[in-house]
Amino acid sequence: MWTPTELASEASPAEGTVWRVVEHQYTTSTHKIVDSQAEQDALELILEENKPPNAANTERLHYLLKTPFRYQPPPVVGSRFRRAHASDGVFYGSETLRTALAELSYYRLKFFSESPNTPVPRAGELLTAFTAAYTTPLRLDLTTPPLNRSRKRWTHPTDYSATQALADDAREAAIEVIRYESVRDKLRGFNLAMLTPRVFTGTEPVTQQSWILYLTKVEVSCVRATDKSEMWAFPRNHFRL
Repeated sequence: MWTPTELASEASPAEGTVWRVVEHQYTTSTHKIVDSQAEQDALELILEENKPPNAANTERLHYLLKTPFRYQPPPVVGSRFRRAHASDGVFYGSETLRTALAELSYYRLKFFSESPNTPVPRAGELLTAFTAAYTTPLRLDLTTPPLNRSRKRWTHPTDYSATQALADDAREAAIEVIRYESVRDKLRGFNLAMLTPRVFTGTEPVTQQSWILYLTKVEVSCVRATDKSEMWAFPRNHFRL
């Protein structure tokens, strides 16, 4: 394993944009259980008061940028670069839109595969795809020498112990971003894990797009809402669930 000092020596400056895809946030589902806008506002306030507090240094950020630092990862396994119950959040994104859509498609399939009694929606699911600009003096790239010698450890589909330990040491070395290979994208695109909100150069997303995700027995297809000719399809056997 790599020590914090060794990791710091392998880090370098980087800047660019990162893609992230999330469920559409603008349609408020609670509208259907209230009778007026005043009731809606009161309900949203109650819900907000019962959510976890926003993470430090995220007050200035748009909610799409700060939300990943707010909530806990899955309670048993955590996430690839964040241990279960860890206080420090991670913003996960991808270098390309296609890879970001592949990541989201995998997790939607995984949800329904682990909840067999949950009916698969017949209608499409509205998504928001967005980009954020970042810059950092210390980015760690797991896809290039010498760190790619441990590729099998970094790309295990379900065992995150090695990458979580790496993230602990990376934080100790003041590393802010980790670049790594996507396990969910069959074309092996690249992901970015932002370990701190300080890397964002603006307070708002740079671009936003609306996409629609369709689940069928054979594939997940993602279609851009404003241009049906722009789409990607991911066969179910594309993923290891």
